[in-house]
Amino acid sequence: MSLVSQMAALAIRVATEIKTLVRPEHPGIARAWVTFGYSGSAIQISAAHNVASVTRLAAGRYRITFSQPFADANYCWLAFARSTTNSGSARTALARSTSDAKTAAYVDVVCATGNTSLSDTTEMNLVVYR
Repeated sequence: MSLVSQMAALAIRVATEIKTLVRPEHPGIARAWVTFGYSGSAIQISAAHNVASVTRLAAGRYRITFSQPFADANYCWLAFARSTTNSGSARTALARSTSDAKTAAYVDVVCATGNTSLSDTTEMNLVVYR
């Protein structure tokens, strides 16, 4: 058997093993994600998975509603907010403990500047794991 044939056989075996280990229900696979921004007085969704809508609740406050709600609110979400200008203040994605909700159907996320004032952003990215 040639080296090329052996490498091809190995690649097929590795792919077969991975396919049996990583399934859609694996906890390391994102259950929902979205990239969006607020521009021109409207939410612009660039791409998403399992996200029905993004609603601007107020300046810098957004509600992400899932297409298929989770069984409960025991999920992990991560977010990143991009600054609106190259020389502007940094943006941070976060949630305040009492003002922003996290339910099986949606999560509220805020975008804040370095001095913690809420501010819209042209790009927010959110990923949810469960």
